[in-house]
Amino acid sequence: MPADERMPRKRPAGNKPPTGGKSSGNGPSGGREPRQAKNLPRRIAWEVLVDVETKDSYANLLLPAKLARTHMDPQDAAFTTELTYGALRQQEFYDAIIAKAANRPIDSIDPEPLAGMRLGAHQILSMRVPDHAALSETVAVIKSYAPKTAGFVNAVLRRVSEVDRDEWLRRVTAGASAVSEQAIEYSHPEWIVRAMTQALKGHGRQASELQALLEADNAAAKVSVSALPGLIDRSELPGQPTEFSPIGVTLDTAVPKNVDAVASGRARVQDEGSALVALALAQVEAPAGTWADLCAGPGGKAAVLAAIAKASGTFLDAFDSSEHRVELVRSSTQALDNVTTRVQDAREATGPYAKVLVDVPCSGLGALRRRPEARYRRRPEDINALAGLQRELLRAALDACAAGGVVAYSTCSPHYAETVLVVDDVLRGSDIEILDAPAVLAEVTGTDAEGFTSVSRGAGRYAQLWPHVHNTDGMFLALMRKAH
Repeated sequence: MPADERMPRKRPAGNKPPTGGKSSGNGPSGGREPRQAKNLPRRIAWEVLVDVETKDSYANLLLPAKLARTHMDPQDAAFTTELTYGALRQQEFYDAIIAKAANRPIDSIDPEPLAGMRLGAHQILSMRVPDHAALSETVAVIKSYAPKTAGFVNAVLRRVSEVDRDEWLRRVTAGASAVSEQAIEYSHPEWIVRAMTQALKGHGRQASELQALLEADNAAAKVSVSALPGLIDRSELPGQPTEFSPIGVTLDTAVPKNVDAVASGRARVQDEGSALVALALAQVEAPAGTWADLCAGPGGKAAVLAAIAKASGTFLDAFDSSEHRVELVRSSTQALDNVTTRVQDAREATGPYAKVLVDVPCSGLGALRRRPEARYRRRPEDINALAGLQRELLRAALDACAAGGVVAYSTCSPHYAETVLVVDDVLRGSDIEILDAPAVLAEVTGTDAEGFTSVSRGAGRYAQLWPHVHNTDGMFLALMRKAH
């Protein structure tokens, strides 16, 4: 679960462009309405990009809400989604190009014109949009919101369109180190490129997989939905069955709330990897008793656990320290009557619980394809701070677990310091049994355990999912049994 920390871009004081300055409050959330409501996909994409830049909004939360309000047809919704996420996923690459085309530092360009340039660059260099349409339609959006900057945006995008993507890549990476070149080409900060290399090796994979992993982070993630067991079967949902999760389907629509089962709470929008974490914990035998999800917001895993628990008359306690996130859990579990939600710090959980899920706040480096802006907000120093909290939460989960019960520790990050090192450190010197998480996932999925394997610890193993291998978020899973 990505930690909800806010780290805005810092623009140097002063140093404003002679053209393309501030737009006097005419952005998406303030000032006048645009002069015309045409070109809706580009307008919505631009609004999201500006809010991501200026308000630390999250595109995966903002964009679906906007799409739902507009009642776009599926083709326009898909186009809007690609405009938004494509520009975000490749932002560092486009920024390097824009800086050269504008002949000024990227931090000297205000958010409104910069969002337009990123949007235009993505259409020109990475989409099958004719250059003239990418230029004219994008500039038309800027004219509606920030007319004084339209000429600046037009001039920069014309320079961008003069050469193709490969030539721009050659220009912006000339003289760069291997790590810097990868960071620019795949729009991952250098520290993340290094961290992903270390993660691959630490989890027993090859460093040569790095390019495939970075490419997967920049690929559009399919919208997947989990059918809550006992409430609906996935055969009743539109879409194609997921490869690994036995309860999942992938949808063609960019607006999953239009699916009746999602609207009624019988199915949940959920990455396949997240579903597998919940299914794995449910699969392991444990004594009878209440289950707990200690960091439950927004509630996807809690919903799957509660649905499975309900079949045996078992209850689930779902905690989160945020009232807002607890409300999301309540919404996620609206169709279930065996869930108790509570605003509470997970470190205060008492139990005893037969099964405990602790999906800890993390860097979110395994979910960059869904939350592309996270790569630009995170800093290397965040990892140590998060790892300290993660250790505390895992200890609390073990304390709250009943004798013979099972704890699942999960993150949506493959970073070695958030995964293997945390569990190893907390369990050092204890009599906690590390279970074979890959073998449990193999039971759940009907596939081979080796594909999920991270590292071995005695007779047990940790599991790590990868975007470039499993086409899921990069979920880490450790399963532990508390001694009797």
